[in-house]
Amino acid sequence: MKGVTSPRCPRCTLWHASGPAELRKSPIAEQTMGMPNVQERRWSVEDVWALPEDLSHRYETVDGELLVSPMPRFVHQRAVTRLGALLIAYVDGARCGELMFSPYDVVLDPYTLMQPDILVIAPVSAEVVRGEVPPPAPYLAIEVLSPSTARADRLRKRPRYQRAAIECWLIDLDSQLIERWTPDEDRPEICAETLTWQPAGAAQAFVVDVMVLMRAVLGTDAAEPEGTTVQP
Repeated sequence: MKGVTSPRCPRCTLWHASGPAELRKSPIAEQTMGMPNVQERRWSVEDVWALPEDLSHRYETVDGELLVSPMPRFVHQRAVTRLGALLIAYVDGARCGELMFSPYDVVLDPYTLMQPDILVIAPVSAEVVRGEVPPPAPYLAIEVLSPSTARADRLRKRPRYQRAAIECWLIDLDSQLIERWTPDEDRPEICAETLTWQPAGAAQAFVVDVMVLMRAVLGTDAAEPEGTTVQP
C-alpha cells in the first residue's frame, strides 16, 4: 500500500493502492441524493478524483458505490462547528492527535473514498506537515445526519468505518442524540444525555453534555455547550 495525493485535494489524501482509471462521465453523477446510486458501474477512487470539480456536491464511493450528497444545510454545519470546537480543544490539550473537517479524503481501498464531517487522526510528524508522507488513517469519524445523507451514513459509511477499525459517531439532530459505534460492536451506544470518549494514550476523557449541545445547535437554548475532561 502506498500513499498518494488527490488531484482535487492534494493535502487531504490518506492511503490508496490502485493505478489510474479512465473517466467515464455518467448521468448518475447528476443525482443529488446522499444515496448509493443503482448502477452497473463500480466506481473507483480514481474515478471520483477524475470527476469535474463541483463545489455544490460531495462525491464519495463505498465499495464501488457512488454516493452523491448536496451542499449541507445550515443546521448541519452548525452542528459540525459546535462539536468540532469542543473536540479540537480536547484533542489539542490531550495531545492525542489532529482534528480535521470535510472536505478531507479518507481512502480505505481502491474503491472506497469517504469524507467524514469531522475526523481525528493520530499525532503527525513534520514529514506529514511538509507533505512528504501521507497522514495516518483516522481513528474517529463523525457524521452529522441529514435527510439526504442519513441512509447512506447509516447503511454504507458506518459499517465501512467499523470494518476499518474506525470508531464512528452519528449525530442525529432529529432524535437529539449521538450514536457511538465502536469497531467491534454490532449495536451502538446511544448517548442522549452525555457522551464520554477517551482515546488510547489520553490521560483524561472527553465528556460532552449531549442535551446542551443539541439545544445550542437547534437554537432552543442560548447556552453554549461545554466539553469537559475528567480523570479516568
